[in-house]
Amino acid sequence: MYPAISTEVAEPAESAQTTDTLKLCPHEEFLKLHKEMAGEIYPIKERMGRTRLALIICNREFDHLQVREGAELDITRMTELLVGLDYNVIVEEKLTAKEMESVLEAFAARPEHRSSDSTFLVFMSHGILDGICGTQHNDEKPDVLPYDTIFRIFNNRNCLSLKDKPKVIIVQACRGANRGELWVSDSPAPMADNSAQSPENLEDDAVYKAHVEKDFIAFCSSTPHNVSWRDRNKGSLFITQLITCFQKYSWRCHLEEIFRKVQLSFEKPHVRAQMPTTERVSLSRYFYLFPGN
Repeated sequence: MYPAISTEVAEPAESAQTTDTLKLCPHEEFLKLHKEMAGEIYPIKERMGRTRLALIICNREFDHLQVREGAELDITRMTELLVGLDYNVIVEEKLTAKEMESVLEAFAARPEHRSSDSTFLVFMSHGILDGICGTQHNDEKPDVLPYDTIFRIFNNRNCLSLKDKPKVIIVQACRGANRGELWVSDSPAPMADNSAQSPENLEDDAVYKAHVEKDFIAFCSSTPHNVSWRDRNKGSLFITQLITCFQKYSWRCHLEEIFRKVQLSFEKPHVRAQMPTTERVSLSRYFYLFPGN
């Protein structure tokens, strides 16, 4: 959306300690935590036989918006991270909003989710406040995938295979046009529930009420109305920090704590400010990834 500027700027302090390896959780630590926190953490399926899937959707080139230079690095590094966490990764690129919706519906219907314990959905594109831009987006004719559509496709009404399983949504995209200079900027309907019956009039027929939207967490690269920043040579600052924190801390920290560490790395602005934020969090337990187990 904005012209690319090649000026180099300092990155948050955490990236100075970046490692290229994912620290694994010792099996004895996994067993200890699994026993001590039973009932408080999401169940992890046995490595043998589980079929975890992750989806990356990345739009780099657009009909009317600037090319997101450096996005190819984000794809490569996010794929490596998710593979290290034992997810089979599907990558889709250069999609309109309608095509993104179709890809999400097909992914939600994959049979592998039945024998999985979680999923990751990663979106990298230009964006606006309410959604993710498709490749045909412009101001006169918006091409936007609403965030609500993502949650609708994967909620408990439409994706039973992932019921009671963590659904992690990662978004690298702007959410508005408030910006500064120097970096490249990534800036360019829920279903009604009519169940309102009084509980004292219900009888037990072995069919139980379930939350329509549950076990989600979305982690966005910036706060609403603000831009996210991307280095054309290094990739997105948010994705870089996210991967670093997963590599260093996922062996012993639950997901929300990892996300907090990402936020902490952005606490002091370095030339350009952005603050990642978690949204629509409906996780009822702690989600540990236990890499290596």
